Amino acid sequence: MYIKQFATQYQVSPDTVRYYEKEGLLHPIKQSNGYRVYDAKCEYTMKFILVLKQLGFTLQEIKQLILLEQKPISVTCNQETLQHFAYKITTIEQQLYFLQQALQSLQTIQGLIIDEQYEKNKEIIAAIIDKTYQNLIKDGDECEITSHY
Repeated sequence: MYIKQFATQYQVSPDTVRYYEKEGLLHPIKQSNGYRVYDAKCEYTMKFILVLKQLGFTLQEIKQLILLEQKPISVTCNQETLQHFAYKITTIEQQLYFLQQALQSLQTIQGLIIDEQYEKNKEIIAAIIDKTYQNLIKDGDECEITSHY
């Protein structure tokens, strides 16, 4: 399929697809007329990219994993891949812990403002927000907050 169809199928812009090509993540087949055709291998790679991005992998980390995947299977290659995954698993676990704590804080705050009780509970709410912020700072030292391209 061509770039517009490919981008639409994976809900990204054609510019994003071009960027992934430029970064060496996607390798479409180039026709003599200059058009690029995205085959099943490109589709697999795009799915891989999108899943890993959603899990918080950076494009650089994804590129490293794609390069490792293209190498012949070896103990070294396997160990490098496992190291990437172990690091990301730890990061996701830390993010999940923070999000669970933050969710509990939001639910508590929600309970404190029901029936127009904000004014009465505003100091408690401020303390909860401060504690959540301190958890963010503490966890932020150990795991990065990621943004998506």
